[in-house]
Amino acid sequence: MGELAGKVAWVTGAGSGIGEAAALALAAAGATVVLTGRREAPLESVADRVRSTGGTAYVQPGDMTSVESVQSIADFIEKQLQRLDILVNNAGTNIPRRSLAELTASGADEVIQGNLSCAFYCVLTVLPIMRRQRDGVIINTASNAGRFVSVQPGSSYVAAKHGVVTLSYSINMEECTNGIRATALCPGEVATPIIEKRPVPVSAEDKARMVQSVDVGNLIVYLAKLPPHICINEVMITPTYNRAYIGASGGQLRT
Repeated sequence: MGELAGKVAWVTGAGSGIGEAAALALAAAGATVVLTGRREAPLESVADRVRSTGGTAYVQPGDMTSVESVQSIADFIEKQLQRLDILVNNAGTNIPRRSLAELTASGADEVIQGNLSCAFYCVLTVLPIMRRQRDGVIINTASNAGRFVSVQPGSSYVAAKHGVVTLSYSINMEECTNGIRATALCPGEVATPIIEKRPVPVSAEDKARMVQSVDVGNLIVYLAKLPPHICINEVMITPTYNRAYIGASGGQLRT
């Protein structure tokens, strides 16, 4: 039996990247996982991998930018599983035309809704369940862009991820007496599918030196396993070969 046996985890953006890695790692630790994303086929593939090792997975596709869709999945969890111990609030997106010179209002809305609004929707739907339990862990995937302003991710993404960080702190301020704790997870560059949306392609060599999805998945499991009296408010994970540092130094770091 794993350390998370008997626990239920809802993972959004679970069809690929960090969400996929988190779902597999949580299931390996014994948790029952509920998998959400826009596309059902990738979720079923992840669920099959969980089940092939004896784990339990439920596929609940949905659009996290729709309040009704989010609430429907939360209702399913409460009715079918009667509890929710862990929310991995991981759904996110970005767009290629992200600089202010190219950004449109609809593009900004897409990024803000796909990173910040959906995170709020998930939190608001799970808090009643966790309050009744007087226990719960919420892990919000933010970004280094949620702490440091940078041109590369685009202003709408940076603004949204800063919002995700402040949402996490707000949860801890308002819900700590209910036994609910939140972590703002702030990865640096991670080699996930979203990286393909960058205007400037990233080489295979650079991707190999980035943080990998499995690294973040393992960190998420660590956070989920912490005892109830511990809250990690914020955590960063970055590549050793940090291209942001190298770029800031003009590429003159010692080799």
